[in-house]
Amino acid sequence: MSATALRAGVRGTAPAELVTEEREFAELAGAWERLYRRCGAATAFQSHAWLHSWWLSYGTPGRLRLMVVREGGELLAVAPLMRARRPLPTLVPLGGPISDYADVLLDDEHADRAAALLAEGLSAAARTALIDFREVRPGGAMERIYEHWRGPRRRVGDSLCLELPATSMDELVGRLPSSKAQRVRAKLRKLTALGVERRVVGHDEVDAALGRLLELHQLQWAGRKVTSEHLQERFSEHLVRSVGPMVRSGDAVVTEFRLDGAVMAVDLTLLSRRLAGGYLYGAHPGLRERKADVAVILLDACSRHTEGGDRGTLSLLRGDEPYKHHWRPDPVVNQRLLLARRRTALLMSAVICDVAARRRGKELLRSWKERGGGRP
Repeated sequence: MSATALRAGVRGTAPAELVTEEREFAELAGAWERLYRRCGAATAFQSHAWLHSWWLSYGTPGRLRLMVVREGGELLAVAPLMRARRPLPTLVPLGGPISDYADVLLDDEHADRAAALLAEGLSAAARTALIDFREVRPGGAMERIYEHWRGPRRRVGDSLCLELPATSMDELVGRLPSSKAQRVRAKLRKLTALGVERRVVGHDEVDAALGRLLELHQLQWAGRKVTSEHLQERFSEHLVRSVGPMVRSGDAVVTEFRLDGAVMAVDLTLLSRRLAGGYLYGAHPGLRERKADVAVILLDACSRHTEGGDRGTLSLLRGDEPYKHHWRPDPVVNQRLLLARRRTALLMSAVICDVAARRRGKELLRSWKERGGGRP
């Protein structure tokens, strides 16, 4: 069997298991989905549809490392990991750079017990590898694993995310200074005057809508610096394969915006119990030529998916782009949780030194740019 039982220290409960086969990963879909619904801290990036699709597009055969804890046929905990060998032997979360948040899944009703089992299983599985868990949102389930870890551990800052309260567009505008609020309201009236129409795409139309999104995304960035991965075929395949099931389960929504009968923009928003986030959009340059503010269009649409619900956060996801700051968001820094055994403590020290050096390099570069950046 490829699901290897690892010793657990909690009596009366099945030990953690290590799943390494892609076939078994696929077969976990139903139980994974039920656990995902029972984990309040989970984001859409921890859904089975997202992570399994990501593995099919980006995974390396032989490196899958899923740590699972079961009880009575149900999953109590899952740590979706893979083995990486460069530059150091590590266990890292699935999802990679195209996922804004990483985390484990824990059954809320049994979270402490499940975390203890998962931590012990991870310690046994890590052996000579460092566990390097990046992009954990504050309050994530992985924090419980960190608390239960018995070996060396460190917590350092990771990517910055910007967050707004999950409320109506009217209330978001009300948070702004009066002069800015007036400008935004004028932009909303402009959209109405232009006749911009918003339509949520049905699950049977998602694949075609995502194709249009990617086409528009490429068009809007033509001649400018763009995230190159978004132009790759593997990314397109992952998006189409994962988002359809996520729309059907309520974990994603795709919205089209039409002007004069033509689709001029498409937005993909990911949804979870506590958080909604605009993940990717494509917009035709003609919108800006018609003086339609794309940022206002997208935030207005995203806020409609959150107002009146239980989600507390509307995330602008990773990135410190200036346009995001127009909305006065709260800065929230993701965490990078490093877990080692005594034999891998030196690996952890090496990562911490690298993080410090990179941070210092960014500070020096920013300081240099503020002083003129070599301009004559």
